[in-house]
Amino acid sequence: MGFVRYILMAMTFLIISGCAALILQPADFSWPIENVLKIDEKGFIKEDRHTFTINVKPIFHEEHRDSNLALGKEIRIIRSQAGYYFITASNFKNIYVLIPIESGMKLVNKINISETQPLLNPAFNQKSPYIELIDGSKKYLLNHKGLVR
Repeated sequence: MGFVRYILMAMTFLIISGCAALILQPADFSWPIENVLKIDEKGFIKEDRHTFTINVKPIFHEEHRDSNLALGKEIRIIRSQAGYYFITASNFKNIYVLIPIESGMKLVNKINISETQPLLNPAFNQKSPYIELIDGSKKYLLNHKGLVR
């Protein structure tokens, strides 16, 4: 009877532990440097090193009300330690913060940098746990919630 009891307890343990969610922690999703990617004629950018492709025309529509302005332009993109993607471009006034979802990306925050002056030559740096945005002599620290300073 002791052996059967042992088997039943072992099976119960395996069934219960099999139902628990698998969580791998800690994780660092950051990219060490930004990527500067050309937008193709269909409005897509592609990053081969990270196996990354998304259509960014909706961001240009959100920013400029004209998705055709995306064609031939460059997008600045970096991924934070927490896994958020930060996207901007020259002549943008905002930073778009996105998270991956099934078959796409979802906007979680639109960080306004200036109401009047668009970014001229933006660049991102990793300053964990923050993202640094540099535009000329101006520097900003960001997280997915907004401007830190």
